[in-house]
Amino acid sequence: MEISTSLLSVKEEQSVHTFYRLETAHTDYFHIDVMDGKFVDDDTTEKMKIYSDNLKNITNIPLDVHLMVKDVKKYVDIFSPNEPKCITFHLEATKNKEEVFEIINYIKQYSKVGISIKPDTEVEKVYEFLPFVHSVLVMTVNPGKGGQNLIPETIDKIKKLREYIDSNDLDTEIEADGGINIENIKELKKAGVNIAVVGSSLINSKDYKYTINKLKED
Repeated sequence: MEISTSLLSVKEEQSVHTFYRLETAHTDYFHIDVMDGKFVDDDTTEKMKIYSDNLKNITNIPLDVHLMVKDVKKYVDIFSPNEPKCITFHLEATKNKEEVFEIINYIKQYSKVGISIKPDTEVEKVYEFLPFVHSVLVMTVNPGKGGQNLIPETIDKIKKLREYIDSNDLDTEIEADGGINIENIKELKKAGVNIAVVGSSLINSKDYKYTINKLKED
């Protein structure tokens, strides 16, 4: 299990110090939550651009960019210069199958590509795209706000997705995002998650190294 630390709740005045603490605690990725104020209510574009610019200059830990936006290509253009390891877009931001494939191919010019679904989107809707993407990000809370509680029903979606990936011999990774903490991460591991996005429960903890080690424990 890898840990992708969401930077949503990181305070700007402490950001560089926090990044350094997370790096020395061995987070696997820095998770960049990009919101446009349209797909979700909040707009984090400016803050996340500053954070990803800073991170590119001070760390080798890869960026994991999650676009919660309507105009996907526009935001790919904004964040791809920071050379993220993966850029993930939302299935719900697209109009049709053709657009999904167009965006997948567009992102592949710059990085690995992930596709994300909200809690109320049926997991079957991503099946046909799985051979063409590197990962599926299952939202375990409704996108747009940090600090929410994990929605238990989303774990069944992850199990179903893991079963489909394995039975079709695909190597697509599963990422889960929202309300993940030391108490519930074992359940997500058991369901088949490869990468857990952890935000406020890690950022608000006193000892990042201890928390990350606990999150990764079998």
